[in-house]
Amino acid sequence: MAAGGFEPPLNIDDDTNRAIMKTTENMDKEGDIKMKVLGIVCSPRKGGNTEFLVQEALTGAQDRGAETELVTVWDKDIKPCDGCLSCEKTGKCHIEDDVQAIYPKLIEADGIIWGTPVYFWSATAQAKILIDRSYALYVNNNGLTNKVSGAISVGGALGNVAVWNLFNTFFSAHHMLSTDFVYGYARNKGDIHKDKHAMKASRELGRQMVLIAERKFKYPEEYDIAIYRYVKREYGIESRVGRDRFTD
Repeated sequence: MAAGGFEPPLNIDDDTNRAIMKTTENMDKEGDIKMKVLGIVCSPRKGGNTEFLVQEALTGAQDRGAETELVTVWDKDIKPCDGCLSCEKTGKCHIEDDVQAIYPKLIEADGIIWGTPVYFWSATAQAKILIDRSYALYVNNNGLTNKVSGAISVGGALGNVAVWNLFNTFFSAHHMLSTDFVYGYARNKGDIHKDKHAMKASRELGRQMVLIAERKFKYPEEYDIAIYRYVKREYGIESRVGRDRFTD
């Protein structure tokens, strides 16, 4: 048992354990946790419109007293999930790339702002890689549960709603707590500054995220995992078609 009664979860790699322990170090004398908001820009383009909006949201979080950090993927080596499922046993993704440095940042954050431009009416490949690679946290002690998360997307015309649907599903599966969704319209670098609604909404999203995080909403402990996983654990019934879902 660690100091303060906190015990690291089982089956999680050492780096992630250290990140979880670090969250306890951010407590003040009254036991209140200093809010930390992470912004992840899933655009392959440096200094693009999505980056501007995510930075604006982080500024809003700073206005509410939060510590913030911006992570971009255009300068990272990130590889897709290879479906090996080894993380289910080891608690760690075996792929050695820059995602390994992102995992502890996700764990440490109280709030996470995910930003992506719209590519082919959905999120970027880089965004989907991070979503898929979060499986290593998902299957081992739900490392993202109860974190406040929000999404920002930038499209030239259509596709923002599809991004919203993708991230809502992602947040729900991890039992993250969702903020409102922000979307903007722009194509060329810097055009997003003309979208006054997107700029203001992004700033307010950051503020909203901190206010929600401060309220410390949580899923009930008995429902510590998504319902489909809960039913499998408690009743032994698979959610997948072709298994025992429809058998007596």
